[in-house]
Amino acid sequence: MKQMKKITIYLSALVLMAVVTPSTLCAQNILTAEQYFEAVSEHYGTIKDYQADITITKAEEVLKGKIYYKSPNLLRINFTEPEDQVLVVDGVQMMLYLPVHHVVMRQQITRHSKSSLETMASEQGLKLLKQNYSVAFLDGPEPVPIEEGSDEMVRKLKLAWRTPGEGFRQIEMSVNKDMMIRRMVGITDAYENFQFDFIGIQPNQNIPDTRFRFEEPPSAYKVDNFLFEPEN
Repeated sequence: MKQMKKITIYLSALVLMAVVTPSTLCAQNILTAEQYFEAVSEHYGTIKDYQADITITKAEEVLKGKIYYKSPNLLRINFTEPEDQVLVVDGVQMMLYLPVHHVVMRQQITRHSKSSLETMASEQGLKLLKQNYSVAFLDGPEPVPIEEGSDEMVRKLKLAWRTPGEGFRQIEMSVNKDMMIRRMVGITDAYENFQFDFIGIQPNQNIPDTRFRFEEPPSAYKVDNFLFEPEN
């Protein structure tokens, strides 16, 4: 079902939020890919919240919106494409509002999923990636165009899973001159590509907790625990 494919994209985006943040570190003294990655990880802990424009691409399907994140486990994406679609994680549950179907899909956060959510957009999140993936430069340490014909220069990292079973078998990470992760491409076990573009990241905006509250339309149909049953 096409709508379920969109849900998969949203959930994949949720996982990859762990690696989106700016850093003020200069890269001139970083000699290896692992040192470069570690430096970003160390500075990651300084980010208390951020907001950015986000585009998620899978094949011909493109989603766009505004993302808000606050440590340790608050997340919201207000989509403009599809219009008025919303994804919210409030620390207790995840909610996905699909206005085209007038339905709210809710998933209670279990101990396992909560531990994953708490590592989003944090130093620990990058450390977990380092633990589960090997890190190398994709095209060497020098900046290259983010894509053919572009004037935007980035350094590209390649993360390859150490053992099968992670969400993506490989992740390509593009870091711009300001040490901001500008693009990520996740390649699944089935060799499907999910591309995440983060534009205009603004860190430490003092985003209020109220930003992550979602008022469900009273007449919307509710579907609880649509991914898995909660733990007792």
